[in-house]
Amino acid sequence: MADFTPGERRDDPAGERETEVAGGLADAVRDLIDATVRSEIDLDEQDAIRAQIEALTARLRKEQLPTSYGTAFSYSSGRHHWGNAVIGQRNPIAPPVRVHRDNGRVSAEFRLSSAYEGPPSFVHGGVSALILDQMLGEAAASSGHPGMTGTLSLRYRYPTPLGRLRAEAEVARVEGIKTYAEGRILVEQDDGSWRASVEAEAVFILPRWARERLAERQATGDAAANPFEAR
Repeated sequence: MADFTPGERRDDPAGERETEVAGGLADAVRDLIDATVRSEIDLDEQDAIRAQIEALTARLRKEQLPTSYGTAFSYSSGRHHWGNAVIGQRNPIAPPVRVHRDNGRVSAEFRLSSAYEGPPSFVHGGVSALILDQMLGEAAASSGHPGMTGTLSLRYRYPTPLGRLRAEAEVARVEGIKTYAEGRILVEQDDGSWRASVEAEAVFILPRWARERLAERQATGDAAANPFEAR
C-alpha cells in the first residue's frame, strides 16, 4: 500500500495504481456483500465460503492502519476520502457516490443494491439520510463555505426503490458561519423524467477550530484555503 499518512500531503507516484487496485478490491467486496444477501446456495457451501473469506480477511489484516482511514493527500492524485461511508472508493459500504461539483451545486448518479434495503425492495430511510447529508455537505464545500452538519431535516415523499438513482444539492444561502443547503434523491420515471422521493434541508456550521485555522491561513495570504484540509 502507498504510504499515505492521514492529513499529510505529499507526492505519490503510486497513487493512480493504488486507486485502481484498492478501488477494484472494494468493488469486488461490494459485489460479495450483494451476493451474500441474496445467495440461496447450499448451507454447507456457504460455510465453506465463510472459511475462505476469513482467511482472506486475515491476509488483509497483516498490514493495516492503526486507525480509520481519514483523509489522505498526494500531489499527483489529489485529496482522498477513501474511507468515507458514502464516497469512499476503498470503503465497500459506500455505493460509492461519485460527486460532480460546480460552484455550490453538486449532483451524482449511483446504484443502490440489496445491501441498502429497508422495506422490501426499497432503500432504507437511514441510507437516504446518509447520502443526502454527504451531498448537502459537498454543496456547502463546493461553494467555498464548508462546515459540519448542525441540523439535517428530511421529507420522505414516497418510497425510494433500489437500483439506479440520482441525487442533487445546492446552497440556498450563507449567513456568517452557517451555510444552508437543500437537496433531494430522485427516481427515474417511465417517461425519462426524474421525481424527488426524498428532500432534505441542512445547516452546516464552521466550528471554532476551523475558523481559527482559516484566520491563520488568511493571515499568510492563503485566503482560498479550505480550513478542513491539513497542510
